Amino acid sequence: MRIGVLTGGGDCPGLNAVIRAVVRKGTKVYGNEFLGFRDGWRGPLENATMPLGVEQVRGILPRGGTILGSSRTNPYATDDGGQRIRDNLAELGVDALIAIGGEDTLGAAAKLHSEGLPVVGVPKTIDNDLGATDYTFGFDTAVNIATEAIDRLHTTAESHHRTVVVEVMGRHAGWIALHSGLAGGANVILTPERPFDLDQVCEYIEERFRSQYSPIVVVAEGAVPAQAHEVTQTDRLDSFGHVRLGGIGQWLADSIEQRTGKEARAVVLGHIQRGGTPTAYDRVLATRFGLHAVDAVHDKDWGQMVALRGTDIVRVPLAEATAKIKTVPAARYAEAEVFFG
Repeated sequence: MRIGVLTGGGDCPGLNAVIRAVVRKGTKVYGNEFLGFRDGWRGPLENATMPLGVEQVRGILPRGGTILGSSRTNPYATDDGGQRIRDNLAELGVDALIAIGGEDTLGAAAKLHSEGLPVVGVPKTIDNDLGATDYTFGFDTAVNIATEAIDRLHTTAESHHRTVVVEVMGRHAGWIALHSGLAGGANVILTPERPFDLDQVCEYIEERFRSQYSPIVVVAEGAVPAQAHEVTQTDRLDSFGHVRLGGIGQWLADSIEQRTGKEARAVVLGHIQRGGTPTAYDRVLATRFGLHAVDAVHDKDWGQMVALRGTDIVRVPLAEATAKIKTVPAARYAEAEVFFG
């Protein structure tokens, strides 16, 4: 069997571990042949390919990013996208496709499956917002990077008696903000799920200053003030209809400084969170996903996504996996509120 592999959406620590596991097990156990598609869905749309065998995956386990490249190409941005992919795969002799990606990449995979494409999905997002799996690889790495940054920012904030606002990733779900904020001892955590009251935030900050310590505010990029709108870098949309978020950290720092009269600085971690080498946890989870994805292909269990449930890897329908995102429940946010101020 000849199997195509692609990685779509934002890059993520652990992608190479998935690719390595897919190729190693598929080659050794099932005698499969593999073909890499470059830059997400652009690869099968435009026949952009690369060799993908044991030689190509040697040494890539600890490497961040993806050797296949990635993009936010939407195959359904044009009317004939689905048909072009099916025609190109047939021309290349590809019998099945493993798509590694998040909500958008796997949403396209689900649609292609409904049109008859033999595809298996692997979940990938540092935001940890895919509802069908307990965790996605890349999340642990992002949280560790953000936590280390917060640890370092505590000392400089206290040295200068200023508020530091740390903006982390999280468009619709605040898992990175919640976990890194709790682990890093933040005094306020703001997530997209719950519009925040600026007056209340400033009260927490004043309370922290009264204790002779300087406040750290962790805010997800998709967080919004009550009765306002999300802060964006540009009005332009990507091919999946998403606007580029960013700027809430600076807006918040400016607003805090204006209201409290005390200096505030914003730090935007941005792509640092998803770059570089993955943690051990993410390497293991990504490897397990890759191993089980090949099994699903061997079983011809098309239209499925591998997922983590407890400590087990299971299969769930792609349609179910992309039906809704997993957001931070009110009860989890309430746990963090104990430490605010």
